[in-house]
Amino acid sequence: MPDKFYNENANELAQQYLSKTFDQVHQSWSQLLPSIINNPNARILDLGAGSGRDSKHLAELAATEHGVENSTQVFAVEPASILAEIGARQTTGLNVKWVTDSLPALSTITKQEVSFDLILLSAVWMHIPISDRARSIRKLANLLKPGGKLVISLRHSASTEQAEQERKARKMHVVCADELKQLATDVGLFTKLETQKEEDKLGRDHVSWQTLVLQMPDDGTGAFPFIRHVALNDGKSATHKLALLRVLLRIADGHPGAVLRREPSPFGDRVILPVGLVALYWCHQYKDLIDTHKIFQTPNKNPNMGFMTANGWEKLTHLTGSDYRIGNLFTGDDAKALYRTLSAAVQNIKKMPCTYIKLPNSEKTIFEVASKTVKAKDSIFLDLQTLEQWGEFSLPESTWLAFNRYACWIEPVLVSEWVKTMAGYAGNAQYKSPENQFKLHQALNWEEPKRTTIEVRKRFEQLQQRYISSKEQEPIRCIWSAKSLKKQYDIDHSMPFARWPNNDLWNLLPTDSTVNNQKSDRLPTEQKLKQAKERIQHWWQTAWLDEAEPATPTDINKRFFAEANIALPGLSSDNSSVDDLFEALMMQRGRLKEMQQLREW
Repeated sequence: MPDKFYNENANELAQQYLSKTFDQVHQSWSQLLPSIINNPNARILDLGAGSGRDSKHLAELAATEHGVENSTQVFAVEPASILAEIGARQTTGLNVKWVTDSLPALSTITKQEVSFDLILLSAVWMHIPISDRARSIRKLANLLKPGGKLVISLRHSASTEQAEQERKARKMHVVCADELKQLATDVGLFTKLETQKEEDKLGRDHVSWQTLVLQMPDDGTGAFPFIRHVALNDGKSATHKLALLRVLLRIADGHPGAVLRREPSPFGDRVILPVGLVALYWCHQYKDLIDTHKIFQTPNKNPNMGFMTANGWEKLTHLTGSDYRIGNLFTGDDAKALYRTLSAAVQNIKKMPCTYIKLPNSEKTIFEVASKTVKAKDSIFLDLQTLEQWGEFSLPESTWLAFNRYACWIEPVLVSEWVKTMAGYAGNAQYKSPENQFKLHQALNWEEPKRTTIEVRKRFEQLQQRYISSKEQEPIRCIWSAKSLKKQYDIDHSMPFARWPNNDLWNLLPTDSTVNNQKSDRLPTEQKLKQAKERIQHWWQTAWLDEAEPATPTDINKRFFAEANIALPGLSSDNSSVDDLFEALMMQRGRLKEMQQLREW
């Protein structure tokens, strides 16, 4: 262990550490400190506290800020006992508690039952073996308060003989910012700050430093920690709980128009969704996992799940997950089988995850289903009104908002945990090794391969051909620049697909290739969107809504509005106004800007 080296060289190392101030060492992230110190009840954990320089500074800042009302508590953890004694002397009289503990277990700190606003690992991460890092980051994430920050400095060494000798003596390992960010993502943290590599403050040529600040999202309601609890800590006899969380996440992120209403309750407002939509997405995500990839979803080797009925699911094995999408029409036997499949899924969701997902240390369930019996018919068009037939699904508004605001951080956690869960099942033994688990990640990919830009390109070329053969027809123009489009054109996602994966007809617009490259995955400004309004609405009308010559034999007009009315906020399920649709698009642009802080174009 490195403790031996640090105990044997404690005095020399303490002198070295104390020769530099906190501000000199931590200037790169110090702008984040005032908001933590301003809280008189802040809890701070200094892991690898060494000679106490950082703990002393933080405790003094809090004492100066709050005086006699200061309740800030600093926990200083140092496994090297002689170094810790020096540190304890440095912090005499301050509100600093010294503890002997170490990662990855941190058993003593964990027993304190305290969560922290700030956890500092200064020159510690390189001592943690690669095999212990995933467990360490999970432990640290569990100790953070919502909104809490984890500051980790990374020591990079040149490949010199001196560096190698020092690495062996101190038992140090190679570190990598990308590795650390991925580990953080897996446990629900996001990267608040990543600095460039900086020179060593002690003047060592072969050493450079980099700092990462990782943060636990905070919606102000405690919903995010609850979601993490269910995803990471709750017992899982099957993948039902993870499946339900991911379904709700996908609806909250992609279909804000799916909210039927909000209702007050003694425990806070609740959001009401059509349970048929929850069931549709449930079938969507399980479809390819079970039918195509043959991956077991329960610990035993029984491939059957409760919703896989003989007269429903088993009659639709010729379909793929991407067929279960808003705007699709099913007829005949397929329609009847889909009705039965959705009914079985509603009952399975009601009996399994909704019954067993409860508040921590409570018997109170979080999600509620009020289901209705639906008779199978020989035609089903998947839109919001159809999916309302099965009844309603209710969840706390705070949980809905957490899914809504933090989808891009929550989804990687759910996927990562789902992969680990499946890899542990007896029937999936071939995926147990880490190198094979990427196949499970691929199987969980939500992409819809049939929903590419091919359909929109085909429609563009039909209209272009019509223009060439009839000079009376207006040429199709670039949505953003108004240039006349000829051979060189792209189909652009008006709301960037990389940031909000939506492949609906209304979101796909013809653009000049050069202009599209300039836009890239940025969000159009409000002004740019308003300037393009007439061209966007003209494209919608010409491509999908003019009834004289429909693009396809199916009712494309009906599908166009079914997709838009569920994806965009504030639209009624029977909306057929392009003006209302454009206003909702403007609202969604504002939501994405606020929630994801996207770069604008």
